[in-house]
Amino acid sequence: MSTMSTPTPAAASGASSIRTSREPVQELLNTLFMELFQTERSADVHSLREADRLGSAPPALALRGVAAHAQDAMVEIIKLSEALGFADTRVGVGMGSMFSQVRDGLADHLISRERSYRATLLGMRHGQDVVRSVRFVAEAAGELALSSFCETWLERRAPLVDGVAAELAWFARNPESALEGGKGAWRARVAGALGLG
Repeated sequence: MSTMSTPTPAAASGASSIRTSREPVQELLNTLFMELFQTERSADVHSLREADRLGSAPPALALRGVAAHAQDAMVEIIKLSEALGFADTRVGVGMGSMFSQVRDGLADHLISRERSYRATLLGMRHGQDVVRSVRFVAEAAGELALSSFCETWLERRAPLVDGVAAELAWFARNPESALEGGKGAWRARVAGALGLG
C-alpha cells in the first residue's frame, strides 16, 4: 500500500499562495513608490524656487544641493520603477506638480519667506520618512535593489537636509528678509492694484 498522500489544494497551489500573500506588500510598495515620486518632485521644484527667492543668500546654496540630489535620484527612481513594473509614474509626477502649484500660490502671496523655507524643510523631512518606509517594505518584499537604493539615498540626503536646517540661523540674523512676503505684502499688492496704495 502506497504511503504517498494526495497533495491538498493548498499544497498543490503553493506558489500561488505565496504570490497571494505578497500582494498586500507589493500594493503597499507601489503606493509608497508613487509618494516617493511626489516628494522627490517637490524636493526638486520647491528647493529651486525657494533658492531663487533667496538669491545669493547662504540658504539658497543648501537648497540647491538638495535639488541636485533629487534630480539625480529621480533618474534612478524611474529606472527602478520600470524594472519593478510599478504603476505609471507619471501619475505621481502629476500629483506632485499639482501640490507644488497650490503650495507656490500660497507661498508667493500669503507666507513669509522664513515660513516658506521651513515648509520646504518640512517637506524634505517627510521625504526622508517616505524613503525609510520604502526601504522597510522593500526588504519585506525581497526587493534588494530598491532597498539598497533607499539606503544610499538616505546616506546622501541626510547631510544635505541637515545643511538646510542649519541655515535657519540665517533668518534670525536677517529678520527683515525673513519677514518678506506674507499677508502684509499680499495686502499691499491688492491695494496697489485697486489704486488704494
